[in-house]
Amino acid sequence: MNAPTDSPRKVDPRAGKLIPSSGLVDIPKLITAYYAERPDPSVAAQRVAFGTSGHRGSSFERTFNEAHIFAVSQAVCDYRVHQRIEGPLFIGIDSHALSYPAYVTALEVLAANGIETMIAKDDEYTPTPAISHAILTYNRGRSSGLADGIVITPSHNPPDSGGFKYNAINGGPADTDVTKWIEQRANALLEGGLKDVKRMPFEKAVRAATTHRHDFIDAYVADLVNVLDLDLLRDSKIRMGVNPLGGAGVHYWQPIADRYKLDLTITNDEVDPTFRFMTADWDGKIRMDPSSPYAMQGLVELKDRFDIAFACDTDHDRHGIVAPSAGLLPPNHYLAVAIYYLYQHRPEWRKDAAVGKTLVSSSMIDRVTAKLGRQLYEVPVGFKWFAPGLLDGSLGFGGEESAGASFLRRDGTVWSTDKDGITAALLSAEITAKLGRDPAEVYQELTREFGSPAADRIDAPATPAQKKKLGALSPEQVRSSNLAGEKIQAVLTTAPANNASLGGLKVVTDHAWFAARPSGTEDIYKIYAESFNGPEHLQRVIAEAQTLVDAALAG
Repeated sequence: MNAPTDSPRKVDPRAGKLIPSSGLVDIPKLITAYYAERPDPSVAAQRVAFGTSGHRGSSFERTFNEAHIFAVSQAVCDYRVHQRIEGPLFIGIDSHALSYPAYVTALEVLAANGIETMIAKDDEYTPTPAISHAILTYNRGRSSGLADGIVITPSHNPPDSGGFKYNAINGGPADTDVTKWIEQRANALLEGGLKDVKRMPFEKAVRAATTHRHDFIDAYVADLVNVLDLDLLRDSKIRMGVNPLGGAGVHYWQPIADRYKLDLTITNDEVDPTFRFMTADWDGKIRMDPSSPYAMQGLVELKDRFDIAFACDTDHDRHGIVAPSAGLLPPNHYLAVAIYYLYQHRPEWRKDAAVGKTLVSSSMIDRVTAKLGRQLYEVPVGFKWFAPGLLDGSLGFGGEESAGASFLRRDGTVWSTDKDGITAALLSAEITAKLGRDPAEVYQELTREFGSPAADRIDAPATPAQKKKLGALSPEQVRSSNLAGEKIQAVLTTAPANNASLGGLKVVTDHAWFAARPSGTEDIYKIYAESFNGPEHLQRVIAEAQTLVDAALAG
């Protein structure tokens, strides 16, 4: 199954298998809970909380309910007034069951506040990158009347999840100071019983003079030729397979194939809010994670039918690449290959365009970047840190180990300042067509030059209190001068590129590193580790990292 064999993570026996009907989420109950359950703002877990990618939760747990969306939508309207943002707001949803109810709630508030709102033609699902693209396209050349956006999605999270993300006028995920403002205002509205929330009935909102239809599909698909070499894909007749995983891009792929005359097969076009067609992830839960070998089992089994195959998560901001030579590529492997390829095949990009990576992404990227003679721009987890650089062209590429990436247009100008799984997926086909080798084969060439790192990530449950302790880890808590037999070169709690807090800690040696941080979207913590000294050394690194985390949680 192409799963890591040295992982200490306990794999559920259901992993990689279809879940029986009895184990699927009850959609009527889920949607009923959205309207019927009332969050208690005096309970911390039931308040609005913007993590790494917006507010997320489940209606069953009173963490994503109508009251939350009334409050956070009004808070966005209030923020726009506060910042004098007067252009249109582009809004899109994914295919999670809670996304459409939340969209209805949000539009009731947006229309009542007189916000010029752009909704999808024919009520289509809208991928995150299509929202970013729409904002940037509208704002190009403007200095006033700027647009922003909302994406209603919990990304790849399980079917009972809902999510709400605000994208700023730069097209990317809003910065921390913005989300903190919106979060605090939304919670004040919750505490006030929503009495300051403006709203109107949905049937009026959708017909309001301020509500307009926008063809996100045509606008996005028609512009793809400016970011990828689609003539090459057409002329090479490369055979591509795509599984949209029942997500927001499900109706984008056929227009892409038709417009550019590509040999592109959609292996699954089913949309079902239970996501019953997904094989379970490592923990037995359904999760539309295109980087998981367990969740991607269906596409991996088809790898020999295509020259390259790929999938995207539910809002299509993440990618998974399946190569005939190796199966599913670990995200870090593909990021390194994409960087290696792009900076040699985009001659119009600025010569000083840096390479963006998060601190938990592979050090292989560091070595490739040095080989290319480019500057490394290393930031905390969160794609928002890349948005300014992608906007002005000082970053050619931004990527994170959770299979999210975006890069510039071929002429070196901005394409998307949010993660774009569609372009990242199609880039794997361009690489294969141009180089005559699939990305896994290219990665093997890189390992022969730079070494072959062993890497793993551990996810474990953590309470909000424990997550707070982990987020406050300090260098002083690392009392040893060595890690797995190597001298520690750096203990980081802030990022080298921008000095922003990591919300955790990273320990670095010459040949290995680990990072520990709480998740910004789930009640778990994560330990990331990598070693260029082999799998056994990696396990020593992980064991010492776990000891440090256990002590932090206990203390």
